[in-house]
Amino acid sequence: MKELIIDQNPEVEVKFETYPEEVADKLRNLQNLIIETARECSNIDKMQEALKWGEPSYLVKHVSTIRIDWMAKAPDKYAMYFKCRSKLVPTFKEIYKDLLNYEKNRAILFGIDEKVSAK
Repeated sequence: MKELIIDQNPEVEVKFETYPEEVADKLRNLQNLIIETARECSNIDKMQEALKWGEPSYLVKHVSTIRIDWMAKAPDKYAMYFKCRSKLVPTFKEIYKDLLNYEKNRAILFGIDEKVSAK
């Protein structure tokens, strides 16, 4: 696997510490999936971690920002958010059909009890 330079932001870790432990573990899993996927992309060599709208966010030049967060208004859910005008959610819908839960063209929703993995 190639090296990926990640410009980490300590505020993201502080944000993870505000979540209930089970939620933080789930979001760290999504964080790891995002990073692993970026490592597999030959055109990505640098990623910036930031807080956008108070949510852990992952930015790559010329690629849509991905945000992750717990849904406090629906505490049994957490999500991975995308720009609603990107083609990412429609692509996920085409590939995975009803295997994933979507919020229009802006997010993939996960239940706290769901196991989420790259395989």
